[in-house]
Amino acid sequence: LQTDPSVGEMILRLGLTAIFVGFIGIERQLRHKIAGVTTHLMVAFGACGIAILQEYLYHQALDLALDPALMLTVNLERQRVIAQVVVGVGFLGAGTILKTSNGIYGLTTAATLWLGAMIGLCFGMGSYALGIALSIFSFIFLTVIRKLLDLTAIKHVRSPEILGSEVIEK
Repeated sequence: LQTDPSVGEMILRLGLTAIFVGFIGIERQLRHKIAGVTTHLMVAFGACGIAILQEYLYHQALDLALDPALMLTVNLERQRVIAQVVVGVGFLGAGTILKTSNGIYGLTTAATLWLGAMIGLCFGMGSYALGIALSIFSFIFLTVIRKLLDLTAIKHVRSPEILGSEVIEK
């Protein structure tokens, strides 16, 4: 059995993560949010890397279980890595949420960080269609749907100017 993805497969998975989570991070950066493209990509690359490592460990454990000389019983639980990333990134996202007397800000940024990690997991585990679908749907709702809502009575509450990244001078 192959015990790990090829270098080309790893580059593909990380490349897809960079492209699709990069779009979400750029959208956040253009809106001057606390977590921009770099933060989103670091979270997503970490999740993707963990998923690739989990695949390697899964195949390594499977090889051990199939070795008749060892006579081992191996418990294969691939979902554990997903659970740990979900919880860990949840704590990271909580750091982007700020409660003031005027309201709560940063929820969308926290959600997009969490989503970036999930997209990274999808690509890292080889689930390309799901990763692409999550990215496209997210980007549409962060951009197109938000603009449509601005045309209605349902307005998005803007974060105060003190929040988020600084405007980069041209």
